[in-house]
Amino acid sequence: MEEQAPPPPLPTTTTTTETLDAATQRKHAAMLDRLSTLQQSRLLSHKPNPTDTPPSFESIQSFLSRFSTTKLAIESDLARIRQSPSDPNPIPDPKSQLQSLSLSIAGLEKFVAKNSYFLPSYEVRTCLKSISDLKQTLDHVTSLVIPKKKFSFKSKPTKKGPIVPTSPTQIGTRNIEPTKVGSFRVPDLPGFRGKENEVLTKVFTGGGLDEIGEFTVSDLVDCEVRLLGCLRALFVHRLRNCRVYVGPVLGSVLIEEVEGCVFVLASHQIRIHCAALSDFYLRVRSRPIIEDSSGVRFAPYCLHYDGVERDLEESNLDEETGNWANVDDFRWLRAVQSPNWAVLPESERISSLEILNPDT
Repeated sequence: MEEQAPPPPLPTTTTTTETLDAATQRKHAAMLDRLSTLQQSRLLSHKPNPTDTPPSFESIQSFLSRFSTTKLAIESDLARIRQSPSDPNPIPDPKSQLQSLSLSIAGLEKFVAKNSYFLPSYEVRTCLKSISDLKQTLDHVTSLVIPKKKFSFKSKPTKKGPIVPTSPTQIGTRNIEPTKVGSFRVPDLPGFRGKENEVLTKVFTGGGLDEIGEFTVSDLVDCEVRLLGCLRALFVHRLRNCRVYVGPVLGSVLIEEVEGCVFVLASHQIRIHCAALSDFYLRVRSRPIIEDSSGVRFAPYCLHYDGVERDLEESNLDEETGNWANVDDFRWLRAVQSPNWAVLPESERISSLEILNPDT
């Protein structure tokens, strides 16, 4: 019987795989060629837009160039104003020039804040340090060209009558037409106004909270204010050398233009504007906010009077959150703590402040 020739060998798995890989690679290369051609046509047809965001490197260089130019211009103007008193042709209105430079520095600070998202942290710190130096130079030049008048506290009341309040009203009225004071809108509410060298006390009881839950303290010099019990909101403005002791506030406390004062407050929100050389003993649910302030110090709430624990619990302020030491300075952009506030050293704190309720 004639032997049949063996069948030809089948292709191995390796050969089949290599054939498939080669085909896949050719398809992949063709796809890349098509994408490259499409991208090139898009680039050729695209017209540059002035509003397009440039690459990060170009953005940083453009930012630094503009920052440096503005900074040098401000420094040059400050040097010219500083030499003005001894110059044969002095600047006619240096005060106006200084105000303009103050606005320019503020604009430069906003420029840094607006572009800080793409800047390296080192560049942000360097720019903010330069702005701080410009502010110090501006203050120095201002003190040389336009010396500030020093404030002095009065030791005795004068015969000229009380200080005219922002919006004089009779205690107990309910006219809530607001009056603009600085950055806040202070309501025309019951309160203490236009007093000197007095102890002013108000007790808020259960019925009083519904009748008169908001209060204003303004235009006081060398006074002690005692507000015992719960109230809904407190507005404080233009106080000098005063001591203000307040029970729990259900809403907000707004403070503006105070100097040389001591505040003991418990509230859900506390905002402080234009305060100088003042101490704040706080219990607060949210972080306290300061603006345009300096030399302010903070410590925990220390007020005691008959029923204070009950009032704090009813106002949801019985828990000590520790936020008295977590202060936000809205005028400080750096990552380090603002130099405008500090924690009051324990050796200088009032450990406990006991006030007797006059109604008991």
